[in-house]
Amino acid sequence: MDIFIPDIYQKSIYTINYKKLKKNGIKCLLFDLDNTCVSYKTKEPDTRLKELFAMLQNDFKVIIISNSGKNRLRPFKEKLNVDTAYKSCKPLKKKYQKILELYNFKIDEVACIGDQILTDILGANRMELTSILVNRIAKYEVITTRINRFFEKFILKRLAKKHLLIKGEYYD
Repeated sequence: MDIFIPDIYQKSIYTINYKKLKKNGIKCLLFDLDNTCVSYKTKEPDTRLKELFAMLQNDFKVIIISNSGKNRLRPFKEKLNVDTAYKSCKPLKKKYQKILELYNFKIDEVACIGDQILTDILGANRMELTSILVNRIAKYEVITTRINRFFEKFILKRLAKKHLLIKGEYYD
């Protein structure tokens, strides 16, 4: 069950202590897009997200890593001025390994931020990257995510029972 436990759990991408991440040697932030940064129905970044990413780019390499396709990520890549990794097949390791190699980062220099245990957290933990879970932004989700959420409920129940991860009890 440890493979499903995030290193950090925060309410949103806006409540993460980025200064602490930098102090701990993190140089690259991998953000999931859908329901982490924006809702599935959002077509482009809002002002708040643009400001956050602009601020973060002073201290980190910021990359959006998503299981979505290139066309979904294109407006975010352009308007946020970040690199993207599309069709990432999270939680598989291949795209993470490619990012580490391409940008020359070590495992302990990368943090992954996402809203799903079975893709974002599992993928990061399998790679031994810093994993950061945030609450999902919106209720609407595509069918594959709804299937993941069904199984995620059982995992969250077991983790809560053991006091390892309790929804709404944030930590960093």
